Amino acid sequence: MKAKSRYIVILGILFGYIILQFMWWEILLVKQTGKIINEEQKLVELTSTNNDKLLADIEALHARKKMQTIMIVGEGTVFLLLLLFGIYKVKQAIDKEAFLNKQQNNFLLSITHELKTPIAATKLQLQTLQKQKLNQETQNELISAALRETERLNLLIDNVLLASSLDNGQLIFKPEKCNMAVEIEAIVNRYYKRELEIKSLQLQLESNVEVLIDRHAFPSVVTNLIGNAIKYSPNEKNITLNLKQNGGLVLLSVSDNGYGISDADKPNVFKRFFRAGNEETRSSKGTGLGLFIVKYILDGHQAKIKVKDNTPQGSIFEIEFHAA
Repeated sequence: MKAKSRYIVILGILFGYIILQFMWWEILLVKQTGKIINEEQKLVELTSTNNDKLLADIEALHARKKMQTIMIVGEGTVFLLLLLFGIYKVKQAIDKEAFLNKQQNNFLLSITHELKTPIAATKLQLQTLQKQKLNQETQNELISAALRETERLNLLIDNVLLASSLDNGQLIFKPEKCNMAVEIEAIVNRYYKRELEIKSLQLQLESNVEVLIDRHAFPSVVTNLIGNAIKYSPNEKNITLNLKQNGGLVLLSVSDNGYGISDADKPNVFKRFFRAGNEETRSSKGTGLGLFIVKYILDGHQAKIKVKDNTPQGSIFEIEFHAA
């Protein structure tokens, strides 16, 4: 039996016993009160000589019996409700703890896979360079592939460190006026040059769009949104990063032709460790930190983000900044 099931069984038995004992003592108390009132009534009947006074005393005793019974049942009901509420809160706490443990275990499994994959790929490429005599073109291809895997590993470590900084409240944003088109081009050319070359990623950037952003934190927004789109798109990827200004607002969107996000999952995609999707998307590994980090950074920039359905399929993550 799993630990959670054991806790539920033990708590169920314990609280069930308490409730049954409480109800039993409540019944006994009501009965005991009834016996006392009945004995008092007999005593009044034996000692009273005035018939009118006798009827009044008996009526008063019955009223007191009724009042005490109502009091006992009422207090008992309140106690029972409080006890049931306590049981519910305890179960809620256990469920939450179990859910967090499951999320953390999934995160550890995912992060292990995510770390091993680029390390293994880079190791293989370097071993190939070391052991075989290759022409210059092939060597350059292997070096470029190794560098891409290194950048991927670097992004993953940055995400983990950034998430840790968010937990500790150590991340302080220092926005400065920047040309967002220039910033985005620099980020994409560093991390997604290959995707640009094969045209699986396309940029549609309006020039001279100025926004107040933190240059150290903003790249995580771009890389996580593009990385997410790549991860959850089919083999023939069609990802578009669009930047335009509309009056006092700057709209930045990343659209893909991937598996999409269900309406039920949309409210949760920005939560820590949450991973949306069906079995198709579950085949793609991930840490569940990317969109959480994106949302946190954008909140720090007073920017809004929302997820929409793309046509005919896929998702669009749209960010709304205030123009500088």
